[in-house]
Amino acid sequence: QGQVVESGGGLVQAGGSLRLSCAASGRTFSNYAMGWFRQTPGKEREFVAAISWSGGNTYVADSVKGRFTISRDNAKNTVYLQMNSLKPEDTAVYYCAAGRFVSTNWDVYDYWGQGTQVTVSS
Repeated sequence: QGQVVESGGGLVQAGGSLRLSCAASGRTFSNYAMGWFRQTPGKEREFVAAISWSGGNTYVADSVKGRFTISRDNAKNTVYLQMNSLKPEDTAVYYCAAGRFVSTNWDVYDYWGQGTQVTVSS
């Protein structure tokens, strides 16, 4: 039993930065990989980044490579997504998810947050 909750979204101008947080509760997700996905209306969820809780390995999508960084703080049971040099194309609802292994496929994750809106203006 557990849940994850995202926070930190908002409205920023192009070139700005945001840091999203994904706080887990109800259990420790130390053995879970964590992923960030995003979605806009009418489109499938898109992989953004993922991190292994045990190994510390990280993966990022080509579309955000060099701009976004995923990190973790297992003591706080929290995962972060630092987003720099934001572009209007980054506008989406961002979701965090927990799964047993690192994957770019959204349908293998077991726990999902409610999402947080990120809007980037020109």
